[in-house]
Amino acid sequence: MFDIGWDEMLFTVIVAIVVIGPKDLPRALRTAGRWIGKVRRVSGHFRSGIETMIREAELADMEKQWKEQNAAIMAAHPAPSGAEAALPDPGMTYAEPLQPDTPPAAQPEPETPSEPAKEG
Repeated sequence: MFDIGWDEMLFTVIVAIVVIGPKDLPRALRTAGRWIGKVRRVSGHFRSGIETMIREAELADMEKQWKEQNAAIMAAHPAPSGAEAALPDPGMTYAEPLQPDTPPAAQPEPETPSEPAKEG
């Protein structure tokens, strides 16, 4: 990311030891780590916000394309006259099952074994 080589990293460590001193170096590294963590969290939050906005824009574009294609298909293939009457009412609820136009074929009753006649 920053393209820092090993020689540059070693030079930075030596300068830090000389300037900060070995006694205060762990505390300075801890502080630097906290700052880096905060920067990463903020950048991650910013990146996720940008990705969410991009995703929403893509969904809006896809919905617009779908509506345009749907309108083109409906214009190219108009419904025959009277077909609208055959469509179910959009407000209709389907609480009851639909009944078929023809009654089902009569089925014979299952046979029950008859009781033996009592003799006697």
